[in-house]
Amino acid sequence: MNAITKSAKGTAPGDGHSYRMPLPRLRLTPDVSHGPLDGAWWPRCDALELELPALVGSLDPSIGTITRVTVGTAAWPDAPQEVMAPGHVIEVALSNGAAEMHAITVDCGTVGRWELLVVPPDEPAGTAALLLTAASDPENPLSAPRLLALAESGLDGQDTWESEGGAGPR
Repeated sequence: MNAITKSAKGTAPGDGHSYRMPLPRLRLTPDVSHGPLDGAWWPRCDALELELPALVGSLDPSIGTITRVTVGTAAWPDAPQEVMAPGHVIEVALSNGAAEMHAITVDCGTVGRWELLVVPPDEPAGTAALLLTAASDPENPLSAPRLLALAESGLDGQDTWESEGGAGPR
């Protein structure tokens, strides 16, 4: 699945005053991931109750019903315990672990779970695009915190990023 960047058009039928969140900025690994991440998501704001339904609605229905997500309390300090998604409720679990600080785990019950890097909403577009691409590379060996740390180090971190298997030429 490629990054989705275009906005949802129009309003709900019969309601000229409603607002729908734009489609999420998301990139998933094609087929099977061999690294710690299965892709990346770049939300527009830090309101999980607004962002999560759009994310869930954009995922392939064949992965099953998303029943639970785990997010880091540092990134989502005001996250609710439940979020309404199209047709069901999603349980939100909070974690203080370092690995979850910049990630979201999407759990589909018996079908599987996916670990996504969460690119901070205020990340510059160029850096966010790089992170979306790197995290969705099936051969990416880097965790969410490590990818973000390298991105924050700027050009000085490029050689390290590539030496660790990140977005360099193959």
